[in-house]
This record gives sequence, C-alpha cells and structure tokens, in this order.
Amino acid sequence: MKPTIYNTALYLRLSRDDELQGESNSISTQRLMLRKYAEQNNFKIVDEYIDDGFSGTNFERPSFKRMISDIENGKINCVITKDLSRLGRNYLLTGQYIELFFPAHNIRYIAIDNGVDSDNEQSNEFTPFLNIINEFYAKDISKKVKRAFRARNEAGAHYGAYAPLGYIKNPDKKGHLLIDEETRWIIEKIFALALQGIGSSKIARILTDEKVPTAGWLNFQRYGTFANVYADAPPEKAYMWSVGHVKSILMEETYIGNSVHNKQTNISFKDKRRIRKPQDEWWRVENTHEAIISKEDFQTVQGMIASRRRVRKNGTTQIFAGLVKCADCGWSLSYAVNRRLKNPSAYYHCSKYAQGLGRCSSHYIRYDVLYAYVLSRLQYWFNEVQQNESQLLERLLKSSDSERSSARKKAASELKKAQKRQAEIDSLFARMYEDRVTGRITERNFSMLSDKYQTEQETLAQAIDSLQKQLAQGTQETADIENWISLIKQYTSPTELTAELLNALIEKILVHDASKDEDGNRIQEIEIYYRSIGKID
Repeated sequence: MKPTIYNTALYLRLSRDDELQGESNSISTQRLMLRKYAEQNNFKIVDEYIDDGFSGTNFERPSFKRMISDIENGKINCVITKDLSRLGRNYLLTGQYIELFFPAHNIRYIAIDNGVDSDNEQSNEFTPFLNIINEFYAKDISKKVKRAFRARNEAGAHYGAYAPLGYIKNPDKKGHLLIDEETRWIIEKIFALALQGIGSSKIARILTDEKVPTAGWLNFQRYGTFANVYADAPPEKAYMWSVGHVKSILMEETYIGNSVHNKQTNISFKDKRRIRKPQDEWWRVENTHEAIISKEDFQTVQGMIASRRRVRKNGTTQIFAGLVKCADCGWSLSYAVNRRLKNPSAYYHCSKYAQGLGRCSSHYIRYDVLYAYVLSRLQYWFNEVQQNESQLLERLLKSSDSERSSARKKAASELKKAQKRQAEIDSLFARMYEDRVTGRITERNFSMLSDKYQTEQETLAQAIDSLQKQLAQGTQETADIENWISLIKQYTSPTELTAELLNALIEKILVHDASKDEDGNRIQEIEIYYRSIGKID
C-alpha cells in the first residue's frame, strides 16, 4: 500500500499574553520544534502560517483564515501545532475545528506537546478537556491583565494609542503626557470661546471656518495614521470639526491635569467588542500631568454646558432638553428663538440640519405647539389612570399587542421551526458520519454536505438566540406597564409641564418633518415614547 503523502501546514501563534511565559512559546521556538518534528516524520511542509500578536480566544486571525482557505482548496491534508492552545483557547470553536472541520476535510491534526494525533484515537480522548483548560487559562490571564491595567492606571499613567489633542507622549517616561506647544492653542481657543457663552455647534463652525486642523488630521500629518480617512480626502476634510468633537474636548478632564480610565471595557474575554461603562465605575487620578486649562475655568464651562441644557438667558427652563429628537436622523432638536418677529417665538429644529452642511432637513416645530400636544397627551393618560385603572392595564396590553402580538406569534413560530431544523441537522450529521464510515457516501459529497450543514447550523444558532431574546422581552411587557401606571399615579393631573415630570414619564419625543394636506394645512407627526412601555398613543 502506497504511504500517504502529508502536505503539511505548520501553524504558529503567539499572543501578547503568551509572551509573558518566556521563550518557550516564542515564534522561533515553535518554528524550530515544528520543523524538526516534520522532518523526523517525513511530512512535506507546504507553508508556515504565523499569527503573531493574536489572541487564541478569537479565530479572526489572518494567517489562520489563509490556512483554512488552503485546506478548502485541497492544498493541505495535515496541520501541526506546538500544542492545542496554539490552535485556539476557545474550547467550543477549537473543538469544532478538531472534531468537525478537520475530519470533514480529511485533515490529520497533530498537537506535539499534548500528544494529540487525529490518526490515533486514544490520543484524542482527553482533547476536549485540554481545550477547556486552555480556555480557563485565557480567562485567568484576562483577569490578571485587567488587574495590571488598573494598577498602572491608578498610578495615573496614560496608555492610549494617541495623546489627546494639545499633548504629546513623553519620550523619556512611558505613560506620561507633556504639553504640545504647537497645538495647545487649539484647546485654549475652544475653552475661551466656551467661556464667552458660545455653544459647541457654533464653536465647531468657527474652527471649521478658520481652518483649525482637527486631531485626526494632525496625527495623519505627524505619524501617517488614519491614512484611510485623509490620504485621498479633499483639503476641507482637515478642518471638518463636529459638534461631538468639541463637546468631548470641553468635558475632558485631561485638560485640567487629571487621568480618567476604565471608561470602556470588552464585553468578555472572548468578545472584544467595546461597551461604555457608567461614570461611577471610572478610575480618576488627579494631577498626573501639567494642565492646559485651569480647574476654575473647566468647572465654569461644565456649569454653562449644564445650564444650557435647561435654562435660557431669560431665566426660563428648557424642559424638553435631551428628549426631543429628529425622527429621520436621530439627532437632538435645538432650541431657538425667532426674534425677527414682532412677538418673538421659541421653536425647535434639527441640530444636524443647523450645521449648514446640507444634511437632514429642518423638522421645524414651534415650542408652544409641542408643549400643548405633550401636555394634552399626559393629561389624557392621567385621567385614564384615575378613572379606569383596572381597564387601562388590559387596554395598554392590547394597544401594545396590536403591533407586537403578531410579531410574538411569528417569532414563536420561527423559533419552533428553527429548533426543529437544528435537531434535524444534528440527526443528519450523525447519519452522514455513519454513511461516510460505511462507504455509502463519497468523501467529496460528505465534505460538500458537511460545509453546507455547518453554515446552516451557525445561521440557525444566531436566529434561535435572537428569537429567544425577542420572546423574553415580550414577557416583561405586563410588568413594565404596571410600573408605568404606578409611576403616573404619583403625580396629580398636570396643568403645566416640568422637566422632572417629562423625564420621569417620557423616554423620547420624535418630531417628523412637516407636510401639507390637499387644502394646504400644515400637518406634522409627533411620536411620544413613554418610559418602559414605548409608543402607546
């Protein structure tokens, strides 16, 4: 019988955490071990696939994906790694490759240090347990890294990819910031304008009109970063300031010499997507570097930002602040007063449209119109609670159900179908393996069907998870409505609106652009989303 020729992939991986373990896991050590093993056992090396600096919990690695592509194209029939953890530290995905993907593609897999060889059934008995241990290791390392980050952050060190605008990294002291004399004036200008009572939107326009360079453009000019944004962009891109950028600078404590950390975190040690943390969980260290702005000026600006949200120059309270949104772009509506009229009137308009860049449309609505409509709707619901509380719960459930009931029924039906299909595919896989072993199905057909069903399995798993979450949310509706009714009972029927009342009962108010009917009358839709229960009007 002619011996099998093994066209072999040598897969090498090293993460930043693995580097802590010393030379034993280095790329050079892995290469030396794998090449020696391949030569001693007469394996034909096709290529080396190296992912240097990539975590084992994530399989979105460039060289790993290239190796998988070469397997699917028939270039490789053997994969060798130093140990199982080099392949991966996510035991579910690692097991899927070892137990499903590799067998489906007739790949011999060898992990030298663990004594694993897919051609030797006895060597594979403990493979699942080793994969679980590798994942626990990754989880433990993740905790240790977080503790190390916290320790150095609590010491006031700055380890961001870039220094904030107005600063540069100290070349002689890692984690320390120095004032950048070439750009500090930009920060000073922004705060000076804010202290004059100028809002973020107008400051952004002033900076753009005066062609003040943005932080991104400066980094591109100095270090070549963000080339994908600026390399072929028109010249005005270098000075395109946004309201959000100005606001973030005005609220950034870095400029008074403080270091603030732990604003964001990963979802988990497996899922590296970032989520924002509440402010009470931030780590703040004061006086870690030289300030550009005095603490007195900074606090004055914070007070002006807060007051601008609520109180106008004439002393009146801006009660809708943070609640009124554009129904089309989602931006907040800006409050303004038309003083050109004989009797000046207040109104709202889309803040994105107000930047004058031709984005979105006005969504103009008079303050008194919005006020009257919202007050009337709240008065209506207050009266309903007082007169028909028992019937109101059922009515609101039906009202919400009118839009959601069919969706829930559809979701339940789709979930049942997806779970049934998932069970069918599990059964199909079992029969396919039997057919493959007994020779009733060819290797080519087995591989083709295996790929097809694995793809369907992944799609079904995502769909089932999404549908289950959707149905779980539905069971919360009754409790949410009861809570809202209980909340609204705490207030007497209002004769006027206050910021406290609005924020307690309303989540957001969407204002649509106005249109005209056949008779030329102005028509405008307003959607009120109440806290916990959403849109019920």
